[in-house]
Amino acid sequence: MGHREDLLEGAKRCLLEKGWVATTARDIVAASGANLASIGYHYGSKDALMMTAFLRLTEEWGEGMGRAVASGAIAVDGTPEERFAAVADAVIAGFAENRAFWQAQLEVMGQLDRHPELRERFAEVMPQGREGLVALFHGVEDTEVDAEASRTAGSVYHCLFIGLWAQWLVDPALVPSGREIAEGMRRIMTGTVLAPK
Repeated sequence: MGHREDLLEGAKRCLLEKGWVATTARDIVAASGANLASIGYHYGSKDALMMTAFLRLTEEWGEGMGRAVASGAIAVDGTPEERFAAVADAVIAGFAENRAFWQAQLEVMGQLDRHPELRERFAEVMPQGREGLVALFHGVEDTEVDAEASRTAGSVYHCLFIGLWAQWLVDPALVPSGREIAEGMRRIMTGTVLAPK
């Protein structure tokens, strides 16, 4: 690997081990074996490098979920509701497997007001994230997801995903199962949330 890749790997490690705020440029240099000047040369700034590292970690998570579906590790046969429940359960299980990553996600979200360029990058990649969630939940390639599906269903999946993630960070025991989420959605859509009086 060259310095650019070494820096990226070092920044990813620092993000997971120390978080966004606590990581210094010197920490990244120590973790990567590169020199301090190479951060500016390859990425422009420490924050730009950290954002690249964060986005790469997010891509790696999505790729891992896609591989799990493709390999059959996530059961996706059955009705659309059963598929949704299975994928939701896999996403929730992934929170525990990657706790440091999800904690880093929360910290990065907290930096949006302080770093306008971070907000811009989030806005740039949000449509891809929605598209990826539709692809994940429906077992298709991202290229098969049209703009309307991404904007509508992708937004709903994104809301569910963020809500589950926030609940899990507070207390994993509070997070509903995939079947419970599917049942809740069914009740909402059919107007049967409350028991009849």
